[in-house]
This record gives sequence, C-alpha cells and structure tokens, in this order.
Amino acid sequence: MTYKGLIEKYKQYLKINENTPFLTLLEGNTPLIKSVNLSTQYGVDIYFKYEGLNPTGSFKDRGMVYAVAKAIEEGSNHIICASTGNTSAAAAAYAARANIKCSVIIPSGKIAYGKLAQALIYGAKVIAIDGNFDEALDIVKSLSKKNNLTLVNSINPHRLQGQKTSAFEIVDDMGNSPDYLCLPVGNAGNITAYWMGFNEYYKNKKCTKLPQVFGFQAKGASPIVEGKVFKHPETIATAIRIGNPVNWENALKVANESNGDILAITDKDIISAYKLIASNEGIFAEPASCISLAGAIKKIESGQIPKKSSVVCVLTGNGLKDPDTAINNIDKVALTPCDENIIKEIIFK
Repeated sequence: MTYKGLIEKYKQYLKINENTPFLTLLEGNTPLIKSVNLSTQYGVDIYFKYEGLNPTGSFKDRGMVYAVAKAIEEGSNHIICASTGNTSAAAAAYAARANIKCSVIIPSGKIAYGKLAQALIYGAKVIAIDGNFDEALDIVKSLSKKNNLTLVNSINPHRLQGQKTSAFEIVDDMGNSPDYLCLPVGNAGNITAYWMGFNEYYKNKKCTKLPQVFGFQAKGASPIVEGKVFKHPETIATAIRIGNPVNWENALKVANESNGDILAITDKDIISAYKLIASNEGIFAEPASCISLAGAIKKIESGQIPKKSSVVCVLTGNGLKDPDTAINNIDKVALTPCDENIIKEIIFK
C-alpha cells in the first residue's frame, strides 16, 4: 500500500471536509528506532522517534501540512510565521507545494544556517529583526490580525492537531504507549500535541495506558521551570531558545495530568547527549532534540525512570539543520602525508 501522507492516513482523527486538500510531501511515517547500545548501558528500553526524517528535517512538517491545508480550505493564499528555524523551513516548503505566499520573521543571528537556507531556497520572504523570537511572534500576531495573512505558528490550533499524529505512530509501532515519553520543550506545542494524541488513541481503545511525560527546557531558556519569562533566553539549542512559550499553561497541564515533570538541562549536558546519540547509535539529531536523551538519563540515574521501563525520546530535528554546532564540537581533521606507513600508524595507534 502506498503511503499518502498524514492528512489522508489519519483523516478520521482530523477535522477535514470536501474543501480540505490532501496536501502532502509524504511527511510523517518516521522511524521509531530501538536503541541497542544505550539501552544496554542504562538498563531500560530506549527508543528514538526520529522526526528528523520528515521532508524538511523536523517534526514541524506534521503540524504545518495540516495548518497550510486548512488555510487553503479557508481561502487563504498567504501564510506568515515567526521562527527560530524549523517552523520557517516547514512553512516555506508547504507554501511552495501549495503555490501560496509565505513570509517569515526571524531573530537576527539566532537561527542555525541550515534552517535559514531552507526557508530561502523554498522561496519564502525572510525578514530578520533586531530582537528575539518572542518579539518576532508579537509582530506576526499583529500583522495577521490586521492583514489577510494566516498565522501558522503553534498558536494556530491546526498545528497541534497535525503534530498529535506522532503519538499515533508511536502506538501503531509499539502496540501500546511507552511507559515514559521524553521530549524537548520550546514553545510547548509539541508536548501539548503528543498528550492530545495519546489521549485520543486511549479513548478510542488503540492503547491501554498513557505515558508519563517528561519535558525538558534548556537551562538558559527555561521559563516554565523557573516560573518567569526569560527576556533574553540563551542556549546552544536554538530550536528551543524561547523565553515566553505560547503553550506554557498547556505544558504544565500535561506534566500534571501525566504525573510527569518539566526540568531544565544545561548546555553541557545537551552537547554530551548530542555526541552520545551519534557515536553510540549512529543517529545525528540537532542539539535541541538531544535534550530528550539528556533529560531521560537524569531521570534514569535518579531512579525516577525504573530499570526495564520503555522510554521514547523524541528527536525533533535532523543534525544537518545545525552543522556549525557539529563542527564546533568535534576534533579537527589533521592533514597527513600521503604515506601508507604513516597512515597505518595513525589507524592502529
């Protein structure tokens, strides 16, 4: 059977009608990769939901395809968003696919080049401002209200409806919900969407339990953990460098209802997990993604995730999104003479 994209695959769980296009770049259907080495090391069954294999390289494609389809259904021909990177790439790609306009506002100097390149090559009008993500979001909210523009940030409810399909896929693959779900928290839309998806499947008897949900923010951008807005958030994990999350209250609700938690993780631990996933499992994910493993390790080592549990760590984006971080955190390749004996000595050193 040919895979036809999220809207068609999960149409019974989405609000569509005869005017909703089956827009798709064949998003979703991402692999749930069982960890081999790290599961053995930590004594739990760790799985990675690798969203970096979506068409534009991040989980944002799930929500964006549905948001853009609904925009077209409503007669819109121009979408707009604020972005730290992944949202802009997804919005631009689906706008190009649908042959509509896309405008993106980004915080200058605060977006990984891999993501900015995507938005530009897809043909979006990209505007960099001297401000942070939260200020960019305020601007696009105002512009969308005053002009005939469809806002496609996660404040758009259709985004979360599309993103919940990842929870469906996890259950479809595992046969049930995992014991624990660990994921990054930036604007907090994804943690809200996953919980929505698991609950919907549970009510439809597609699974027999709900996971405990652990969300993780970078320490330099942890407004939910600290209980205060971060006016100048800072972290190496650019995708979650957000100081005032749109879905703040929803994230707290998920943590409470799932008997879970939201914790802050240092950049040092994020980079450690970033290297660990790549060198131990052969999976290259962007830094913000790897906070899910960094946080899971903290929970495992503290005993809050018991041995032999099943844990799904959501890897939200592909490592190629942020090549600079990889280059800055690996050993440089030294120039070696073209001599077989010297090369052999290096190999077996």
